[in-house]
Amino acid sequence: MLKKRKSGMLLHVTSLPSAFGIGDLGPGARTFVDFLQSSCQHVWQILPLNPTETHYGSSPYSSTSAFAGNPLLLSPAMFFQEGLVSKEDALKTHAFEQRRVDYQHVTQYKQGLFRSAVNNSLKKRHHAWKYDQFCEENAFWLDDYVLFEALKEQFRGEAWSRWPAEIRKRQPDALESAKRRLIERIEEKKRVQYLFFWQWKELKEYANNRNIQIFGDLPIYVNYDSADVWAHQELFKLDKSGAPVTLSGVPPDYFSVTGQLWGNPIYRWERMKERGFGWWMERIAHNLKLFDMIRIDHFRGFVDFWEVAAGEPTAVNGGWVQGPREDFFKILLDRFSCPPIVAEDLGQITQDVHALRDRFQFPGMRVLQFGFSSAKGSEYHRPHNYVENCVAYTGTHDNNTLIGWLEEDHSSSRNSKKETREEKKSALAYVGVRGRRSQDVHWYFIRALMMSCARLVIVPMQDYLGLGSKGRMNYPSVPDGNWEWRFLQDELTPGLSERISACTKLYGR
Repeated sequence: MLKKRKSGMLLHVTSLPSAFGIGDLGPGARTFVDFLQSSCQHVWQILPLNPTETHYGSSPYSSTSAFAGNPLLLSPAMFFQEGLVSKEDALKTHAFEQRRVDYQHVTQYKQGLFRSAVNNSLKKRHHAWKYDQFCEENAFWLDDYVLFEALKEQFRGEAWSRWPAEIRKRQPDALESAKRRLIERIEEKKRVQYLFFWQWKELKEYANNRNIQIFGDLPIYVNYDSADVWAHQELFKLDKSGAPVTLSGVPPDYFSVTGQLWGNPIYRWERMKERGFGWWMERIAHNLKLFDMIRIDHFRGFVDFWEVAAGEPTAVNGGWVQGPREDFFKILLDRFSCPPIVAEDLGQITQDVHALRDRFQFPGMRVLQFGFSSAKGSEYHRPHNYVENCVAYTGTHDNNTLIGWLEEDHSSSRNSKKETREEKKSALAYVGVRGRRSQDVHWYFIRALMMSCARLVIVPMQDYLGLGSKGRMNYPSVPDGNWEWRFLQDELTPGLSERISACTKLYGR
């Protein structure tokens, strides 16, 4: 998959500049693509595009659907250009904050636009046949999703496990009755999804035409309170009442001494295997249509996964359970020839994980920030130890920014101040910084990655901008205040583009 030396940027769509409180799929995204092109970058990595919920911290990794698109990313400007909303409606920006996303405020604003856009799209002939085609091609997930969302509204946000038994258990007569009763809301939600994937297709084509590949992200797990679990209860470890028996997470690690209790239900992998992993194959196929490359989050979970009994307050008292391993990926490669998949192989990784990754020749990940701690195996993440078939990062969306990492007192709650100072001292020496740090110290680290043998280098936009901890995207295990960071349009300067381009060309990317 990684045949040539390339580089790109990590930036989620929500972080783009716009006048509407959140980055979207409109003009700001195209300006960013143009910036990537002028900077000689060839890859734009984003986070999952699925719907987010404020009561789940607006995390793109915590969604009501593994297939649906996030309506908050719809562009009011594109609605106006297409004649789907009035200029007055499109320009009602409500004095949004420019540096951070206020998800509550944005949600209230955009929900009003959706209804206007949906109603007006009905009058556009060229949308009519495309809409019918979209519904037909996506029926395998769309029908369950829109009914799920309409029922959630009817039952005032209650989890599906608290719905009436006949609907919770998906009795055919009850579902047909609900579809008839909620037909208007179901149709509206279908059209919102159509409009999302129409805007996404337009943006992806714009990027591909400028030789920019879109690198997507596929979380391994899905939310319990999601259309996927409700529609496929037999594929998850649930009790007779529909409640989860065990939950997902990871043991204590770099980010948390109590581990991370993600709270997603665990798959019944044996049942999935009996069915040829059909749900997963549909999910992979869906994502391969959306993206040029996909990162499978928590690749470790296909080898062994951390399982915690429901009711445990933290992830500490869990245990490793064997995953589907080769059985899953043999079927995957039978269906998709050479799928452009990157394995997120970070955390507590065993030789079995590396062996599975290498057997199927999936690129793994290396993270520069992990290369200088006192933890066993940290040398694996130093650039001189990279292999060609990997994707190298200064940091991921879960890490601090480079500058934030260099300035913080503790890189993890397990490190003493002395250990942290030694870690940073070692890192600075490695990239050739001696004495007092300069303002552009982050460029030393970026250059170290660029000159490595890794075929693909990805640098978060925050690190190119040299931002401190305020630019951090996510604090793992912290429920609030994440996924909010945005940059301003005037930060995409010609000088920054020229510097990125020069570094890229110097190291043959």
